[in-house]
Amino acid sequence: MTDKIVVLSTCSSAEEAGRIARRLVESRLAACVNIMPRIRSVYRWKDAIEESEEVLLLIKSSRPLFDSLQAEIGRLHSYETPEAVALSIVDGSEPYLAWLAHELAPAGGEE
Repeated sequence: MTDKIVVLSTCSSAEEAGRIARRLVESRLAACVNIMPRIRSVYRWKDAIEESEEVLLLIKSSRPLFDSLQAEIGRLHSYETPEAVALSIVDGSEPYLAWLAHELAPAGGEE
């Protein structure tokens, strides 16, 4: 088991997704963010079934940075309740995991 995570977050537009992705990488809260355009979401919101086209962010980070990453998503996001769901990276190639660790802010704080 590693301390690395992939965080999922949806955005309302490609512009918003790009802005959030760039900020997370610049602040070293994420080593990499993949932007997946044009996903279709069906969800319940305020007692109604909604359907919308969204953009999905796949954010590579670490558990120690999750609280700061989640707060930054909330600060930058247009949604009232932005998604920030962390999935554990159980294992991975050593070179990739080492690269992730090198690109993230040190544990316990940002740069």
